Amino acid sequence: MNDCDALVVGGGPAGASAACLLARAGWKVIVVEKAVFPRRKVCGEYISGAAWPLLHELGVASRVSPLAGPEVTRVGLLAADVALEAPMPRAGDRYWRGGRALGREHLDTLLLERARILGACVLQPASATRIERRGSQYRSTIESEGEERVLSSRVVIAAHGAWEPGELPTHPARDPAREADLLGFKAHFRGARLSEGVMPLVLFPGGYGGLVHTDGGRVSFSCCIRRGTLAKARSARRGARAGEALLAYVLGANSTMRGVLEGANVEGAWLSAGPIRPAIRRFRPDGVFAIGNAAGEAHPIVAEGISMAIQSAFLLAERLVEGGPQPSDAALDSIARRYEAAWRANLASRVHVGAFFARTTMNPLTGPAAIGLLSALPGALTLGAHWSGKDRALSRAAFSGERP
Repeated sequence: MNDCDALVVGGGPAGASAACLLARAGWKVIVVEKAVFPRRKVCGEYISGAAWPLLHELGVASRVSPLAGPEVTRVGLLAADVALEAPMPRAGDRYWRGGRALGREHLDTLLLERARILGACVLQPASATRIERRGSQYRSTIESEGEERVLSSRVVIAAHGAWEPGELPTHPARDPAREADLLGFKAHFRGARLSEGVMPLVLFPGGYGGLVHTDGGRVSFSCCIRRGTLAKARSARRGARAGEALLAYVLGANSTMRGVLEGANVEGAWLSAGPIRPAIRRFRPDGVFAIGNAAGEAHPIVAEGISMAIQSAFLLAERLVEGGPQPSDAALDSIARRYEAAWRANLASRVHVGAFFARTTMNPLTGPAAIGLLSALPGALTLGAHWSGKDRALSRAAFSGERP
């Protein structure tokens, strides 16, 4: 196809979910994804319980569930010599599950495959390099294997994330490196001593991370660390790779984390990405709709990235479906306003809560006080998980698309 109703740039959880919903409603959809799947990706891998009813609606829950790690029933904390646990908040729904973790090499592949089954055309590997408005249509230049083609669409949806700069109006700016930048890392471990069903927050000076049982019996450790802190960790261990220096630094600062990973082995290579700059961004710059991290990103400390990506796709796609596959300019303006309002009502609090948690725990003055408070009142961990949206179902528009 060289023309479509909607062009989706990015085939991760946000883009694939939007493509599923639009294609199922009869829209002609093209997805452009630059990576070849399956591929690993820096990510906490946790799929919040609130996202599972949406995975059911997309028709993939039955395939995701057998692969995912065990249900997370408790939230925890590992900080210096402190180890705490508390119940994970839950809510009732026919398809509601506690959160579970699954590697992106599996989740992204299943979601994009579902979009294909529902009728979306997937161009992969391919990248959108330019988007121009021509009358009522958008003309998008797509590069794939050294060749260019131009696609025409009424709607363009950016689901490309927020880490890599580019030429699209929804891409982040090319900012200079700063010592305070947060860099993301992830590795899988075999043989970790992490109790099944618990997902602890891991605190250390200059950063934070999280542990969770994921697919294949592995434990995933993902974390964010300030660029300046990482530089000091590497200088203290000359010759070590970044991931090795990071792990040594974290284990040196957190004895409870040492106990969990004692005797464990890293499986595969460390992954890194960033900088991570959480914020609420623009929802329709130059007429291009943004979903997932391109619209807004919470600090990974709240472990809501995947869920927010899927939820944002539902919030936009359902409103687009209501307007039909060839909406007028006035209809698109109305959809943009209602989408932004719905996004803010559902997801903005997670961005703010994540920023508060990150600032509090990473601050050398307030961090120890926060740990002391949690040690005295471990139930505050449950409250924090509630504030971050773990038990909050998506407040949605009426959806006229066909249910699975």
